[in-house]
Amino acid sequence: MIRDPELARLADAVLIPPFPGHTPPPWILAALEGGLAGVTLFGPNVADPEQVALLTATLRSATEEPLIAIDEEGGDVTRVTYWTGSLYPGNAALGAIDDPELTGQVYAAIGRDLAALGINVDLAPCVDVLDEAENPAIGTRSFGADPALVSRHAAAATVGLQSAGVAACAKHFPGHGSTRTDTHEVLAAITGDMAELRRRDLPPFQAAIAAGTAAVMPGHLRLPELTGDLPASLSPAAMTGLLRGELGFTGAIISDALEMRAVSKPFGIPEAAVMAVTAGVDLLCLGRDTSEEVYQAIVAALTDAVRSGRLPGQRLEDAAERVAALRSWLAAARTRRWALGNGGDAAPGHAAAELNGTHIGLHAARRAVRLSGQPPALTDPVIIEIEPRGNIAVGRAAWGLAPWAPPGSVRRISSSPLAVVAVDGGADGGGPDSGRTRPGGADPDSADPDSGDPDSGDGAPAETGTAGEILAAAANRSLVLVVRDAHRSEDTRDLVTSVLADRPDAVLVEMGLPVWHPPAGSCRAYVATYGASRANGQAAAEVLGLC
Repeated sequence: MIRDPELARLADAVLIPPFPGHTPPPWILAALEGGLAGVTLFGPNVADPEQVALLTATLRSATEEPLIAIDEEGGDVTRVTYWTGSLYPGNAALGAIDDPELTGQVYAAIGRDLAALGINVDLAPCVDVLDEAENPAIGTRSFGADPALVSRHAAAATVGLQSAGVAACAKHFPGHGSTRTDTHEVLAAITGDMAELRRRDLPPFQAAIAAGTAAVMPGHLRLPELTGDLPASLSPAAMTGLLRGELGFTGAIISDALEMRAVSKPFGIPEAAVMAVTAGVDLLCLGRDTSEEVYQAIVAALTDAVRSGRLPGQRLEDAAERVAALRSWLAAARTRRWALGNGGDAAPGHAAAELNGTHIGLHAARRAVRLSGQPPALTDPVIIEIEPRGNIAVGRAAWGLAPWAPPGSVRRISSSPLAVVAVDGGADGGGPDSGRTRPGGADPDSADPDSGDPDSGDGAPAETGTAGEILAAAANRSLVLVVRDAHRSEDTRDLVTSVLADRPDAVLVEMGLPVWHPPAGSCRAYVATYGASRANGQAAAEVLGLC
């Protein structure tokens, strides 16, 4: 029989809660001293590299090798370069290049950046096969639609991250790419049957497991043939049967955020925590705005479930042991880095991330960018950036061409009156003082589902642009239209098509997935970047002659 103090410590050993601000609060430090596994960092925890390094050093002072997790995918999803956008293109760009060696180099550089900041778990890579272009949660986070392509890049990303001593976490098992809904909002349904799942979705997870991924993250995804009415994250058949049994995964299973509506709405967060551990999950991830009170409620729910017999004590002990094994692996990796002289301080994008004198992220973004049509020659350009439909998964991250454009040339609008956006940031756009909407700090797997975009509250309703206004503003000037995932917004497509009818000399830049193209011959040039990271933005700006 597990005694109560030991039981509470075991409950703590399977949790990585968040906290607000740039310094850990006393309750987090006390919990770490008492056995808490670690923490999850989000954008609001990040100010600059020096602050993050000090924060992680403070966390490490409370316990030996705590798990310090973050969602740093590169591309549209970044936390350590919260204000300016990622220095690395994301998976869609890497998949478009289809050079697994380069993917490994990019992820190794991301891993080195994280390790230099004291972060040791990356909730990446996303290895979902994008079978549904309208998918509201995955998009450019996927390497692509071909299972074989996604599999080889899943393996390369895993090896790259872990070569830096940072644990990889392949997600979202058993596959989020065919869904048409977002698990931040509802329980998402995987299309097809088990045969389709095995053909389409499982190969990248098998590749990541074969490559030695330290962790796998299940999604709040339902496939009735496998999970019945439950999401995979709470399903013993998916966790213990399929992932542990059939796929033979022996590492740590880290939950997707438990406050997401797919599980919190029907069950509540504490009950979802009990169900997840019972199903076979080892480590519980909580969303950015989860409070200390909710964390305490989860600890109480786990201990009560063991006392009542609903949660076998051995299952909780097994989970704690797997988490302890992960921490030991990370401690050994950290020791090896120091022994090799690679454990010193560095900022994201340090010199070790260079390839032939060029930052590896920019090198990759340049290889990914595609130009169709005539190379543009811009004169006194007007650059119209059309804000995409809100996406909780990505958040409202910094994006666009303003950092390289002439001051005052960029105007951010919306094709829909419902969007939230801010105004032109000029030459220094995207920074905290640029006037833009605050970039998203919401973890794509841990955003607060009730807040829409948790970090856009200090923005303003977007200015809704019309074709006539755009044409008037660009009279006698070069015109560049910039969109993200135009295929997901009929309003955006209609606006662009209307403008191009009068300005076939305009340039269209797609900074999402290049699924929709304007009619042939309707624009001078079409530029596709496969993502909206800072690296993607610079690569597009170079093609346009802005830098």
